[in-house]
Amino acid sequence: MVRLGTGIGWRPEIADAVERMPGVDWVEVVAENLCPGHLPESLVRLRERGVTVVPHGVSLGLGGAERPDEGRLAALAERAEALGAPLVTEHIAFVRAGGLLTASAPLEAGHLLPVPRTRDALDVLCANVRIAQRALPVPLAVENIAALISWPGEEMTEGQFLYELVERTGVRLLIDVANLHTNHVNRGEDPAEALAELPVEAIAYVHVAGGVEKDGVWHDSHAHPVPRPVLDILTDLASRVAPPGVLLERDEDFPGAGELERELTAIGEAVRAGSRTRGAQPVAEGVSGAVVESAPEAPGADDEAGERVRERVALAQTALLSALVAGTPVPEGFDRTRLGIQARALAAKRARVVAKVAPELPAVLGTAYRPTFLSYAQSRPMRGGYRQDALDFAEWALLSGGLAEGRAKRELREWWLDRSGPAPRRRSRVTRVARMGRVLMRR
Repeated sequence: MVRLGTGIGWRPEIADAVERMPGVDWVEVVAENLCPGHLPESLVRLRERGVTVVPHGVSLGLGGAERPDEGRLAALAERAEALGAPLVTEHIAFVRAGGLLTASAPLEAGHLLPVPRTRDALDVLCANVRIAQRALPVPLAVENIAALISWPGEEMTEGQFLYELVERTGVRLLIDVANLHTNHVNRGEDPAEALAELPVEAIAYVHVAGGVEKDGVWHDSHAHPVPRPVLDILTDLASRVAPPGVLLERDEDFPGAGELERELTAIGEAVRAGSRTRGAQPVAEGVSGAVVESAPEAPGADDEAGERVRERVALAQTALLSALVAGTPVPEGFDRTRLGIQARALAAKRARVVAKVAPELPAVLGTAYRPTFLSYAQSRPMRGGYRQDALDFAEWALLSGGLAEGRAKRELREWWLDRSGPAPRRRSRVTRVARMGRVLMRR
């Protein structure tokens, strides 16, 4: 087991602060945000200083019914090799549904959604983890996620689910103590019970992050300070095992370097408080309960029975995701209120990310951007990532009749015309009008 130490999530907004921060042994970077041949200079300098960099994937969807996409796996492997990373990490979640297994249109969540803790879902997850392990050049660790919703008819607790996953695949665990707190508030799950059931010797490292409670629901925002209950869970974990690494995550509303350093100090104090009450010895270098080579093969990966399991999982996940992003009826057994909260949260996240990907849109629409986008997102799921979502939104806004003729609509039309075709458009007015007519007729 690699001993990582104290880390922080590297983001471009805080890159300079991270480079100057004392006591940072390693950083984690979102894998999909990197181009292996053109690494940010800040990451290059950190690596030259001996700082470990771990790629953290967010788009594989290992808990989804489909087998992991070969292209996404190859990209993750390429990033691991470019960074000289000792391991890579992903999530126990599904991020898309529909498609061939359900003979329906593919759906994208744009978010990490929980898998049901059932035997079917575990079989599929184990098979997908095995596929990923064979494709990656370094060990894989998977993260427990935060959730607003619970699946009906679950057969295992989170701790039991993770224990069996490790036992069957040898995968390592990235335990997010903030997500344990989120699930405590939102789903009534006891973090201490989850930790007691975990194979703690398989922990690769730990995430710590902040969130906020609104109307009795905890939102794992990664945009707020780490609260005391999360630090207390970290202390509980550290009382059971010496975590090989602990990392602070922050993704939005970045504070100054001083506040980040104080949070790292508080995290270190929480770990030391736990270590003082730990009777067991720390996990030694090279010792792990998650040795991939010795794990038994997960059943149901490729045979006919396994395909039937995948189809059952696919149907359930597609029904849920369609209710969240396409306005279809809520599947039986789900809490309608919580599903409504989750659907609104997904739409709000889409609005925020599209605003980052295409900052011209909020600049053009001003205060009308957010309500217009949320209206668009109510029944129009993503169909190809956030850049495509930005184009689809602009087209919808132009055709829906909600925008009055004026400067904003003219600028939005110009923006959409510039980006909606396969090649840059010519600039004459006649060509612009003719091209817009052709494109809209095709749609």
